[in-house]
Amino acid sequence: MSTLPTKAEILEWIAANPTLSAKRDIAKAFGVKGAARIDLKRLLKELEDEGHLAKRHKTYRDPDRLPPVSVLEVKAPDGQGDLFGRPLEWHGEGVEPVILIVPRASDPALGAGDRILARLTVVHEADHNYEARLIRRIGANPHRVVGIFRKGAEGGRIVPIDKGGTSEWTVAKDGSGGAREGELVEAEQLGTRVRLGLPRARVIARLGDPSAPRAVSLIAIHQHGIPDDFPDDAIAEADAMKPAGLKGRVDLRDLPLITIDPADARDHDDACCAVADADPKNPGGHVIWVAIADVAHYVRPGGALDREARKRGNSSYFPDRVVPMLPDRLSGDLCSLHEGVPRACIAVQMVVDAQGRKLRHEFVRALMRSPASLNYVEVQAAVDGAPNEVTGPLVEPVLKPLYAAYEALKRAREARQPLDLDLPERKVVLDEDGKVTSVAFVERLEAHRLIEEFMILANVCAAETLGARRVPLVYRVHEEPPPDKLDSLRDTAQAAGLVLAKGQVLKTQHLNRLLHDASRTPDAELIHLATLRSMTQAYYSPQNFGHFGLALGHYAHFTSPIRRYSDLIVHRALIKAHGWGDDGLSVWDIENLETTAQHISDTERRSMMAERDTTDRYLAAYLSDRVGAEFTGRISGIAKFGVFVKLDETHADGLIPMRNLGHEYFHFDRDAGTLMGADTGTVIGIGQRVTVRLVEAAPVTGGIALSLITLEDHALPQGRGAFRKGDRPRRGGGAGGGGKPPRRKLARAAKKDAKDRAKVKRQRSTRH
Repeated sequence: MSTLPTKAEILEWIAANPTLSAKRDIAKAFGVKGAARIDLKRLLKELEDEGHLAKRHKTYRDPDRLPPVSVLEVKAPDGQGDLFGRPLEWHGEGVEPVILIVPRASDPALGAGDRILARLTVVHEADHNYEARLIRRIGANPHRVVGIFRKGAEGGRIVPIDKGGTSEWTVAKDGSGGAREGELVEAEQLGTRVRLGLPRARVIARLGDPSAPRAVSLIAIHQHGIPDDFPDDAIAEADAMKPAGLKGRVDLRDLPLITIDPADARDHDDACCAVADADPKNPGGHVIWVAIADVAHYVRPGGALDREARKRGNSSYFPDRVVPMLPDRLSGDLCSLHEGVPRACIAVQMVVDAQGRKLRHEFVRALMRSPASLNYVEVQAAVDGAPNEVTGPLVEPVLKPLYAAYEALKRAREARQPLDLDLPERKVVLDEDGKVTSVAFVERLEAHRLIEEFMILANVCAAETLGARRVPLVYRVHEEPPPDKLDSLRDTAQAAGLVLAKGQVLKTQHLNRLLHDASRTPDAELIHLATLRSMTQAYYSPQNFGHFGLALGHYAHFTSPIRRYSDLIVHRALIKAHGWGDDGLSVWDIENLETTAQHISDTERRSMMAERDTTDRYLAAYLSDRVGAEFTGRISGIAKFGVFVKLDETHADGLIPMRNLGHEYFHFDRDAGTLMGADTGTVIGIGQRVTVRLVEAAPVTGGIALSLITLEDHALPQGRGAFRKGDRPRRGGGAGGGGKPPRRKLARAAKKDAKDRAKVKRQRSTRH
């Protein structure tokens, strides 16, 4: 018979484990089973009636305990100089707890009356009950900057490395933190921004030599606030993990579940295999297995690993390093489906017919053992008739059945018509010292597409299963383009002599038809860019709005739980739906699903921006010794201050500032996305071919400045604003050294611009 805990033991457990306070969590903690659960329920009800616990849905908390994150008001220092905080969220009836604020070296100075958000830890000291670590001041979230420290007589200043950072920051002598001249530092703003003069800051972290090649990604990591150190409790939790056994799992160790990844893959979280369906009712059909690392077994809801994984949202990948979502003990070991070792997984068996249509599927929690870890290139070579010693024995029994199943899925894809945008993957290649040796474009092999189709089908199965069982989850949502962007795409297509019909429900097949028609014209890349720009950004949501780009009604990310928190949530939802264990979705997970979806959508965008900035800096470093060289490219964007160009050779993005467009004054048309010459009427727009000269490449900021040589293989015509050799350039805005044209010229240009706008408006109204 189970022994019931005392009321005091229950209260102590809830205080120490605020995220594991459901009745089932408490029962598990004390080994309460069977009929004894009724007595435990009675004890919890008595504690609730006595005011010791407050029930919230199916969880309990101690009302005389503070939440792990609380708002405090800082008290005046005591005689020893220690700071204590008064809890503003205290609702208990007992004595107010005493909270000691434990400052870190990087924390700003706190004074009496400050309100702070702090993370609390329960302690049992003689003079205080909690220790608090500052998260931030309430209402004063100090701005941070990563920049280069320049030493001065009165302290120094910080030059931001951000391309958009134009203002320097001043640092007092006592705020330099020992930073040296030219060192990369992270600084925090002090006080509010003054009306006149530079903002004041103090150094909170020294990041090292900014010229070191491997500092490039470090700059982006700090600039975008990506956590790159795991807390001690998360590391300790990961290090204590043991490999999962067979108990409670289906044994799939005899299935030839192989992993296929890039040659430099750092983890292997998905494996697959396929066989011909032996069912005579499904002639030409296939049985496909996709197995995914069972991360949920190791990362339990509410634990230190879970808190850190949710905080990061996803792994961030850079040319020289990875900032993982999970510590290496998991991402590189226990959760990685290494060759020849048993690994816990959640697998889905999918049966498709000869046309690739899914007939049925089933999920299992299993144990697998991969016979081989392969890369895309060697798999493709083996199927094409050039196997190596590893892939040779696998061609007939493993690889050919995989490709046969893929051929069926290709037929289903063609019938579904997902958006067919060709987006080449660029890869920055570094040497051992971190210097860029080349910029390569990854060749898209059939092996890539095979894995992509298998993973998409598995993701669909996860979304369909959870939707049918009404279990909460986060969907991967991609909504259709908004009307204004569609109108812009339609105008671009019409200008190129192509048609995107109006007055119908937009489907991906309509856009594919447009892309196909454009592929035979000189405007192919223009239409491709315009279509890409019309797309909305995908995001995560507890509500299902479908995936427009993939032409799917149900879609969720299931296949990468090592590097995406969204997938871990889906795994937990599957565990809950199938009753596989107590590590499924928690009450907290469900109650905070909307917040989690928004958060991981934000962290995904954060990583994308950091990865893009890192690539920009590496490309600028790669091009820095080629200043003065000429390159071909295509205009990818138009702004009031200049023209963005994507270079053909590296796909690097550079800017032609207005002053480098020649000597004519150009007017910016925001609606049309063009620049128009005030004198010649020359129109510069997205998609046009250009030849440019590299003027500057700044590795620290990633900025690339260009000057225009030819537009569509022709030199720009010289307007009347051009100045002759020996003329003194005029000051002011506008393009070229000539600056702004005189007022009469501006008036003529404005009148011409108004006529052009009226003409476009008449044409649009006629078309509509």
